[in-house]
Amino acid sequence: MKNKITKAIFPVAGMGTRFLPATKSIPKEIMTLVDRPLIQYAIDEARAAGIKEFIFVTSRGKGALEDYFDHAPQLESELRRKGKDEILEIVKNTNMDSGAIAYIRQHKPLGLGHAVWCARRLIGNEPFAVLLPDDIIAAEKPCLQQMVEAFEERPGNMVAAMEVPPEKASSYGVLDIKEDHGSMVSVKGMVEKPKQGEAPSNLAVIGRYVLTPQVLKNLSRKEQGAGGEIQLTDAIAHEITEGRDVYGFRFRGQRFDCGSKSGYLQATVSFGLSRDELRDDLMDYLREVVNMEKAAE
Repeated sequence: MKNKITKAIFPVAGMGTRFLPATKSIPKEIMTLVDRPLIQYAIDEARAAGIKEFIFVTSRGKGALEDYFDHAPQLESELRRKGKDEILEIVKNTNMDSGAIAYIRQHKPLGLGHAVWCARRLIGNEPFAVLLPDDIIAAEKPCLQQMVEAFEERPGNMVAAMEVPPEKASSYGVLDIKEDHGSMVSVKGMVEKPKQGEAPSNLAVIGRYVLTPQVLKNLSRKEQGAGGEIQLTDAIAHEITEGRDVYGFRFRGQRFDCGSKSGYLQATVSFGLSRDELRDDLMDYLREVVNMEKAAE
């Protein structure tokens, strides 16, 4: 098995019911955060980490997602004619080369583990990354790049991890820590959505993974876990029982849960404030809102 990570899976088959009615006609993954779709942030992060092959696990109704990565000759020609070179460059950066992107259908919503398993033939016997586009991470060095560099030094299954308030641990997969080395922890167990008060730690798994091909073999057992679904966490935890290394990686950056409306709004504000051309107007508006709230008290 080689150590170089060049393939990434993007599970995008979900229906996005929390964002209805918007997601009735558009996939959640192409809802925009400021002026880029959520999926573009994940793609850019993967590219920065050296990913060359992009595998999307989709479902019915995701045609607009596929169209987004296609070339748009008419649009590009019009932008070129009007001398809008800056916008043209931005549009061209969304194009994917022929053969770089593949789409696999997940016909039934059987869980994240099943979605990853659907891509097994395209992964083969190589280590690979998994990125969940709902998790947007603002970081100086992109999160997956941090993880890939760590993997090259210490090969083994690796999950991105962050501290969460203990009362929220039941919403995540949680790590049972064997040894804590700071940015990296070795793991002796993983629990998917533990009951309130039963979490082994408050170090939660979030949507970035660097995995060995053995995990795909574990998923082939199709064992049902929490919620009656095939859980990726369980397949990774099986590696621990087999005596193979699993690590939690404390990434440097801020994570936004864009699978929830409040997280999506927080990300919009944060990414808006990070843009030079938007910061002043947006900050003035936020101050105005806060002052109105105080006055109302």
